[in-house]
Amino acid sequence: MSFMDPDHPSSSSCNRDWFFPSPSFIHSTHPIPSSRTLKPPKKFYSSARRSGSQKISYSLEPPLSQKPNPILPLDNRYGGIRRRIDFDRTRDKMQRSDDETFNSTPTEKKNLLEEKTTRIVGRLKSCFRWNRRNLVFPVIITIFFYLLRKNFILQGQVKDLEEQILILKLRLQECNLPGSVHNINSNAEESFISTESLRTSALIFSLLLLSTPFLIFKYIDYVSKTRRSSKEVSLNKQLEYHVDVFLSVHPYTKPLALLIATLLLIFIGGVALFGVTDDGLADCLWLSWTYVASSGNHADSEGIGPRLVSVSISFGGMLIFAMMLGLVSDAISEKLDSLRKGKSEVVESSHTLILGWSEKLGTLLNQLVIANESLGGGTVVVMAERDKEEMELDIAKMEFDFRGTSVICRSGNPCILADLKKVSVSKARAIIVLAEDGNADQSDARALRTVLSLTGVKEGLRGHIVVELSDLDNEVLVKLVGGELVETVVAHDVIGRLMIQCARQPGLAQIWEDILGFENCEFYIKRWPGLDGMCFEDVLISFADAIPCGVKSVACGGKIILNPDDSYVLQEGDEVLVIAEDDDTYAPTTLPMVWRGNPQKDLMVQKLHEKILFCGWRRDMEDMIMVLDAFLAPESELWMFNEVPENDRVKKLTDGGLDFDRLMNITLVHREGNAVIRRNLESLPLETFDSILILADESVEDSAIQADSRSLATLLLIRDIQAKRLPYSKETPVHREAFSKVSWMGEMQQASDKSVIISEILDPRTKNLLSMSKISDYVLSNELVSMALAMVAEDRQINDVLEELFAEEGNEMHIRQANLYLHEEEELNFFEVLLRARQRKEIVIGYRLANAERAVINPPNKSERRNWSSKDAFVVIAEKE
Repeated sequence: MSFMDPDHPSSSSCNRDWFFPSPSFIHSTHPIPSSRTLKPPKKFYSSARRSGSQKISYSLEPPLSQKPNPILPLDNRYGGIRRRIDFDRTRDKMQRSDDETFNSTPTEKKNLLEEKTTRIVGRLKSCFRWNRRNLVFPVIITIFFYLLRKNFILQGQVKDLEEQILILKLRLQECNLPGSVHNINSNAEESFISTESLRTSALIFSLLLLSTPFLIFKYIDYVSKTRRSSKEVSLNKQLEYHVDVFLSVHPYTKPLALLIATLLLIFIGGVALFGVTDDGLADCLWLSWTYVASSGNHADSEGIGPRLVSVSISFGGMLIFAMMLGLVSDAISEKLDSLRKGKSEVVESSHTLILGWSEKLGTLLNQLVIANESLGGGTVVVMAERDKEEMELDIAKMEFDFRGTSVICRSGNPCILADLKKVSVSKARAIIVLAEDGNADQSDARALRTVLSLTGVKEGLRGHIVVELSDLDNEVLVKLVGGELVETVVAHDVIGRLMIQCARQPGLAQIWEDILGFENCEFYIKRWPGLDGMCFEDVLISFADAIPCGVKSVACGGKIILNPDDSYVLQEGDEVLVIAEDDDTYAPTTLPMVWRGNPQKDLMVQKLHEKILFCGWRRDMEDMIMVLDAFLAPESELWMFNEVPENDRVKKLTDGGLDFDRLMNITLVHREGNAVIRRNLESLPLETFDSILILADESVEDSAIQADSRSLATLLLIRDIQAKRLPYSKETPVHREAFSKVSWMGEMQQASDKSVIISEILDPRTKNLLSMSKISDYVLSNELVSMALAMVAEDRQINDVLEELFAEEGNEMHIRQANLYLHEEEELNFFEVLLRARQRKEIVIGYRLANAERAVINPPNKSERRNWSSKDAFVVIAEKE
């Protein structure tokens, strides 16, 4: 045995080829080693490794001179083997690593062994992952091409048979057309060949189109894997991000992509069908659409190719229609959800928009409904940060007749312009901003932000803004921001002054309910050209169904003059302010014949000092004290009974702007205690007070029910203590019954027997308890504020009238005794009483008879004469005394 030279011709084959020896060598006397124990000589292997040789070859054949003829047949009975082994660089590196391992320490040997094991295991895992992930797709492609090849074979057989049939048909025609048979045959063969090539090209083109997405995904996956080691974001994440952004920005992308996918499926399917069938391209495209639209249309397909293509198209059609159903279902659900949550846009104009939600909303809606009844109904839109279904449920619980008015609720933030546009804020004829229940400063701050948002509407506002504020100090800032568009109604200020007026004149609260609400009579301003040139005294008796109260003067820049002088002459452009039932129920008539007469001049209203008690604490206490000081006579006393310590009271009043040195008519008396504890109330001289005001305490004003419960408890305790301290033992039962029917003004005059108590009520349901008990007058604060808001929303000019009637100076409502204008049992009509009151510069707007429970404002039949009693009372507008 000799080793072969690497350059020898016999060694030109592959390094690991197997060679069979010649028979002469097999019959030699040399022993034949086994292929499993075949090794190179040890000394040669060592010398080769030292010399850096990369390949070592050895052979079991004789030298070239002794090599027999290779053409001779071989005897298979012998197992002679010739093998050539190459030792490459990897083997050298492994050998060197073995030597290093042999010469290293035990710890290093252990580390090297662990590294080798980890490397081998990792390679095995990567191979396993690659095989598991990439083995499925090749198998599917192999099966697909096998079936496709089978289809081509069968289709080729069919085409051969068709060609033979065509040739036979042509031969049958040789008898008639012997010269054209060859041309027809050649043309048929050419057309057949061109059609076959076209169908093959169509099939290949469809396969390329189908494989394009897989190639793109593979490329994206490959690029993403190459970027894993670097800090750069992978390509697939970038594509996912851009697709997500594109779908978010363009809402109609999903249905458009679905449409494109459907068209591509129809096109690819039609081309594939054209490649595997004999139909035309147009017919194949139509068949592809039928397979996409209905998965059962491919049942009549024959052949493996057409069936395979039709099944694939039907499967794609099922996926597309499933996605289409999902998109349609999501779109319908999203639309219904947006309608349920109040996210859809309101397409209205000339509607009333209410921003915010509070306990005043029910009364406000009721007043707006009544105001729109004469117009056949209207539209009121409410937007608040509440769920639409909850708002609609709460409105349904109010149980009042909408009378043709539609109330639409929307959920949104009034401070966001997008939400304001959703309710057509630019087309609204009036916008009401309600104050939130809770902290006054926070509520007014939110109202200010809402006004800022409203003034920022690009389209502009058609109507005016009515803002409910909780603190008078914030009114200037809101008007500064809103400008001429804003009308403010300070709820606390209005109610506080109204309570003071009602405490001095019991029954005035009912009159204000009739005037502010739209159910009875209210203020209207309108121009009447026929009254130009008339003095105001004649204008007073020119309306049979209304009572003039003032004039909107052009000469004064559109200012409303309430209760003007009789000598005022109406000019061109002046408008008349009246109290009427509705704006279309009155008109001027001819002047009636009225006997003026003279009132009793010996009876004059004199101001007497009074003693008043405040139970509870309000935020605007300093404003009420200043108003009361302007109304009361000198040497009057104001007792303040609440749980606030005296030092804290003084600090709060001083911080609110009250100057104690400027109080000219009243003296403050402080008492500390709880108004719902009897022993604390018994420490007060309750029987000596002319008027007692039970205020909704600041600590519980956030809850209307809790505040009213506290007020009712205080009222019952005070009435019980007064009844025990001032018993009516000298009165007979008959006299007690007569006393119950005495005039409502008589209760105020009998201060020694019973005080006038005014309770501030927040919840309208509490009104029924007080009206049935008849133990106290009341001021329904939330309801009156809602009425004022509704009235100003209908006509913003009315706000100037209300501000003057509630202000410290100017005109206000008064209740006068009848003996100031007439004699006992004197027979007069209402026009005559009206002219007699003008001699005192007062305007009579109504009356209340001695045996009646309610006053009559703007009475009908003003020309009807009646006998008046001195116990009757008249409601007038007069200057503050």
